[in-house]
Amino acid sequence: MFNNKAILITGGTGSFGKRYITHILQHAKPKRLIVYSRDELKQFEMQQTYNDPCMRYFLGDVRDKDRLKAAMRDVDYVVHAAALKQVPAAEYNPNECIKTNIHGAQNVIDAAIEAKVSRVIALSTDKAANPVNLYGATKLASDKLFVAANNISGAKGPRFAVVRYGNVVGSRGSVVPFYRSLLAQGKTTLPVTHEEMTRFWITLDQGVEFVMNSFQRMQGGEIFVPKIPSIRILDLVEAMSGQKHYDIIGIRPGEKLHEVMVPEEMAHHSVEFDDHYVITPAIKFFDKNVDYKKNKLGERGKEVADKFEYHSGTNPHFLTVDELRALDKETL
Repeated sequence: MFNNKAILITGGTGSFGKRYITHILQHAKPKRLIVYSRDELKQFEMQQTYNDPCMRYFLGDVRDKDRLKAAMRDVDYVVHAAALKQVPAAEYNPNECIKTNIHGAQNVIDAAIEAKVSRVIALSTDKAANPVNLYGATKLASDKLFVAANNISGAKGPRFAVVRYGNVVGSRGSVVPFYRSLLAQGKTTLPVTHEEMTRFWITLDQGVEFVMNSFQRMQGGEIFVPKIPSIRILDLVEAMSGQKHYDIIGIRPGEKLHEVMVPEEMAHHSVEFDDHYVITPAIKFFDKNVDYKKNKLGERGKEVADKFEYHSGTNPHFLTVDELRALDKETL
């Protein structure tokens, strides 16, 4: 579906953007592939590697609606990956997080509607479900904006959907590269915020593949959630360091012990497919009735049980230490 199409990625110089662009160039022949980001140095560095004739680079911030409108002219598909994502930084700089993650999301929506884009997928996070930190709260607000945008755009306007997943292995700012850096410095014990901490775990390639599939599955208004494993933080320490020693440093501002991707409160709005869940809109769209139990690929889902919750601590699939060690080597 991406052949001869124009695709724009906000935050395109980030970990996801680079891997997404690599995947598109390997599996499709897009007409234009547009990187939209605010960091000129990262764009310059990226151009040294990603220099296919279809590549375009736009300097701009999602806070700038006019620049987004210019970048989206004649664009078919948008991936919205730009965000401020560091939990403690958001707690200390709330206004900046709100400007990018909420106001920026609305700007992407407005620009996409004006440019008559076909489909938009916004990347979300497990922290948006029952949020306890500002980052999660802003991403929940962003998710709500993108779902409601299907109503605002009308029957012939762009379709909007959200992809929500957990911690991305090896992405910038995640714990894996942080631990690698400490081990490379000769550290023998790794810092742990709490012994019982669990997290959902997904690789960049899995995240990219899930977004690609979601473009094909979407009807508009869905929050797509992949079925992925969980990890225990102490298992990660053992897998990376080879021993079980660690230092407890305490939970950081806004941090949770466990993460949730489908809250119990949304069970009555959730549908289970073979490899993913869909949280359907809580609001009704005025222009059509959508059967979210059957997606655009013809896949069929079923309603989840009452009080169902997709929780990192009760997830039936946990990676073992050996599996984590193999995954760590794979993502180097």
